[in-house]
Amino acid sequence: MLRTDLIRPLPDLLAEHARVRPDVTAFVDDRRADDYATLARNTAALAGNLQRLGLDPGDRVLLYLDNSVETVEAYLAVPRAGGIAVCANPGSAAPEVAHVLADSGARFVITDAAHVDTARTLVGEDVRLIVVGESYEALLEPTDVRPRDGLALDDPAWMLYTSGTTGRPKGVYLTQRGCLWVVAACFAPILGVGPGDVLLSPLPLFHSYALVLCVLAVAATGASERLLPRFSVESVLRRLREPGPEGPVTVFPGVPTMFHYLLDRARDSGLGATDLRVCMSAGAIMPAALNAEFEATFGVPLLDGYGITETSTMVTMNWPTGTRVMGSCGLPLPGLTVRLVDPATGRDVLPGEEGELWVQGPNVTPGYHELPDATAAVLVDGWYRTGDLGRRDEHGYLRISGRTKEMIIRGGENVYPAEVEDALLASDEVADAAVVGAPHAGLGEVPVGFVVPRDPAAFDAEKVLAVCRDRLSSFKVPDRLVVTADIPRTGSGKILRFRLQQRLTGEPS
Repeated sequence: MLRTDLIRPLPDLLAEHARVRPDVTAFVDDRRADDYATLARNTAALAGNLQRLGLDPGDRVLLYLDNSVETVEAYLAVPRAGGIAVCANPGSAAPEVAHVLADSGARFVITDAAHVDTARTLVGEDVRLIVVGESYEALLEPTDVRPRDGLALDDPAWMLYTSGTTGRPKGVYLTQRGCLWVVAACFAPILGVGPGDVLLSPLPLFHSYALVLCVLAVAATGASERLLPRFSVESVLRRLREPGPEGPVTVFPGVPTMFHYLLDRARDSGLGATDLRVCMSAGAIMPAALNAEFEATFGVPLLDGYGITETSTMVTMNWPTGTRVMGSCGLPLPGLTVRLVDPATGRDVLPGEEGELWVQGPNVTPGYHELPDATAAVLVDGWYRTGDLGRRDEHGYLRISGRTKEMIIRGGENVYPAEVEDALLASDEVADAAVVGAPHAGLGEVPVGFVVPRDPAAFDAEKVLAVCRDRLSSFKVPDRLVVTADIPRTGSGKILRFRLQQRLTGEPS
């Protein structure tokens, strides 16, 4: 069941596929394609050239790119050079990218034409800028410098940024062992990814879900993948219905919002993908009704799972065979230990009772970048305390019921109220502010801002939202603003968010 043969250093896996299936497409986008022989050669050359340019073991390399073959190459090449690949959200506002760059201490930035102007304003003289279409291609040329290829399985290989309860982005270390264990325990045996499969992925590669499934699982198992720059219903349906040279799509991963839009658009016409054997959803809670209707309409299994960055993605997963419980996110992965604990008492709760999800296993992060206190707060006695609340039935099927943290999940993207509140308070129009999540039919949740105007008579909501758009990624900008006379708080100043939720729903407070 556990594919231990896949838990090996990446250079070994790449070399094996280059030998066994050299001409098979590994990754393809709208501009380029790498077969397995080319992928092995390019990642070796890129690693060697980065070393030639001065990359030392442990150095961070920031990837500030849209989804592309170059992003995949860099994800794989940087660890081959002994470095740590850091990926920024290419849709982030400049201040957010600046924080990731400064906090990570990256000495190299790999970017593309769409982001190079912003990158040039952020990098200093001590950071080397590499641009796709300018300087990147030269680094794919053979060099006398061989890649180090000595990174241990438990050394950090990637660092992805997530936010905590304060909303301040934190760098999460991920290892080859942790990520490839998820491939070996979930994506290969449960999802069935392997040679002959073609994945169609619109998932953003800066997410751990996409890194582990859409980069590492493909490269480890010898599958093929068509990368989309972003999700759109039109582009997904076109690729499902019109196979490229890599072959017909067999696996489609997404988030619940994507499946909602596909169902709306193709309910009558169908997906038109005769070889599609399975879809997968993660990143946000999948409504049972959506899951059931999608499967009934298109005749394709849609498997839901739960995971987070700190666990190298997956913790639980529904299986395509055997019993399935719609609305649940499945069973713990084989070999992973999961507890539901009463946060007040530290005792394990009974089936049907709500508790905080704790996880123990080889996929758990070794910690946060230069944040020992934050690491110690969540990694306690060998357990990662997720901050998510859930219930499981007598058979072990898990349902996520809420969060001890205050995160809002908008279409699979994490939005932290404190970060949005900081942007609202940056406006001269706003005296006080708070943010809560509101239900949304397509996106799951959206952020709603409650604001106390400095001058109610002259308040201009559009000016406030303009400030937010300058400081935040688009998915973090409040869906709407609600003007209020006050923000309810505790005696110590903490926001009483449940009271604001009650105002949204019209419940008595």
